[in-house]
Amino acid sequence: MITVLVVDDDFMVARIHRGFVEQTTGFEVVGTASSGVEALDLVARLKPDLVLLDLYLPDLFGLEVIARLRAAGETCDVLVITAAKEADSVRAAVRHGVVGYLLKPFSRAHLEQRLTAYAAERTRALDAGELTQDEIDAAFSSGGVKRPAAVSLPKGLSAETAEAVLRAVTSAGDSMSATECAGAVGISRVSARRYLEHFVASGVVEVSLRYGATGRPERRYRPR
Repeated sequence: MITVLVVDDDFMVARIHRGFVEQTTGFEVVGTASSGVEALDLVARLKPDLVLLDLYLPDLFGLEVIARLRAAGETCDVLVITAAKEADSVRAAVRHGVVGYLLKPFSRAHLEQRLTAYAAERTRALDAGELTQDEIDAAFSSGGVKRPAAVSLPKGLSAETAEAVLRAVTSAGDSMSATECAGAVGISRVSARRYLEHFVASGVVEVSLRYGATGRPERRYRPR
């Protein structure tokens, strides 16, 4: 059983998220917290495997909670669940090593998908003895997606930026546009579009069209 701590300052939202987790096979909620300080205390006492962490808490910003957890030596994984769409928040969350970034509001199916993927990756990590280079590369990519090999990229695309783009897409929690991806990674929209279309052609990412009132439909990207 993977133990989970749910952290959200809205009691009803926390209750809903707790219900979502408890409906997912293999997961057990061991507690809920409504503030950053309470979350730190419960992690120290309950030692959960995974923390579902809102960023907007009344006393501490969620990323500060993660920093304090690591400073205290806590090794629990963190899945961010938040309404924060700012590129700076997404980039900072990636730097803090979160296992996912899910935008509110989301359905039970969306959370279940991420929890199931997390459980599978956790099982592989626990079962592994010595690893191959490919397995090590996969461990450093969001969601267990292998780092794009430099030799497989079109001329002008770098493996480091490709990995950052892929991480942004897989951590977004929903589809994202080339403009949103560019903001998350810190590159131009044109460059982001090139990387995204490469991943579409490679079968790693899928694209859909969002139609507005006027103009061309917007291309939206999500992991396949």
